[in-house]
Amino acid sequence: MSTNDDYYIEILNNISIYLYRYGNLAIYILGNIGNLLSILIFSRKPWKKNVCVFYFITFLILSCIYLNSIILGTALINGFDINVQNSNALLCKLFHYVGIFSSTLLPTVIILASIDRLLISSQNVDTRLYSSKRLAYFSISLSTLFWLFFHIHLLIKVNIQQIGSSDWICDFDLSGSYIYFVNYSLMTFNCLFCLLMIILSILAFKNVRYIRCTPRHQRKQIRSMTKKDFQLIRCLFVLVIVYISVSIAPTLNSVYTTATKNQIRTPLQDETVYFIANLFVFIYFTFYCSNFFIFLIVSKAFRYELKRIFFKLFDNDLAVLTEEENIQKTNEHLNVTVVNTIEIPFCCENK
Repeated sequence: MSTNDDYYIEILNNISIYLYRYGNLAIYILGNIGNLLSILIFSRKPWKKNVCVFYFITFLILSCIYLNSIILGTALINGFDINVQNSNALLCKLFHYVGIFSSTLLPTVIILASIDRLLISSQNVDTRLYSSKRLAYFSISLSTLFWLFFHIHLLIKVNIQQIGSSDWICDFDLSGSYIYFVNYSLMTFNCLFCLLMIILSILAFKNVRYIRCTPRHQRKQIRSMTKKDFQLIRCLFVLVIVYISVSIAPTLNSVYTTATKNQIRTPLQDETVYFIANLFVFIYFTFYCSNFFIFLIVSKAFRYELKRIFFKLFDNDLAVLTEEENIQKTNEHLNVTVVNTIEIPFCCENK
């Protein structure tokens, strides 16, 4: 191996270490703070009755679980060379089980929220009745049980493996068939998740566009939706776009790495493949700290509630906020179909 190869290998290795040491810690801190603030806001009285908010709270809880298991764990392992999971078999199994369980249940919750937004935006009254807390509780419970049992094999196959005379590592069963099963099943599920999200988002977008294209005097006859409903739909659209954007690359790269693991590579090629995999995984991790910023940027009502919290926290004058709240409530009572706040391109003209 040449000196130049050693130089480039060292550079790529150092970039990966610093990426996990500082980047992952930044994601971990920002993600936990943002998720807790979001849960606090969505738990307030004005939001509690909305079914989509229940899905968002579940989504944020799962995001916190992933942050405090996989993201924190990889920061310690790859950034600081602290391998706590290698010291205990139970901790090793739980590390992988909890991480993969939360990473599959989380997109499932996004899909369930997309179904709820599709139902609530429907023009059919009977269809809209299916958007309920009861259905949400049942769907979340059923999905949780399914993924808990589906990933039960991880508690059996994941263990502390010996990779040398004195080296031990917490990893999957080293048999090739099991590694293929894990990677290809995760890739299949992720592709199905992304496909379902795209289909449901398009259908919900068509429903909202139909409302926007309907003449004003007919809107109350077809559908009444509050401003918050539209803002939640927009938040969900952005969440879907961000999730699909960050999840496709690491999934495909994982399958490529598994399929070519028996190929003979130079040390530089091995380090390059490892670096690209780390980079894609880091990009995927950013999704778990982006939720708060998506809600903050997209939803005016979310920004308003956040402002209220900070005003109360610092005992500032709430007179202006109270006046804004009264105006907002009055608008919602007088005109519940506030579709003018949503800008949707390529819409037909009002007749």
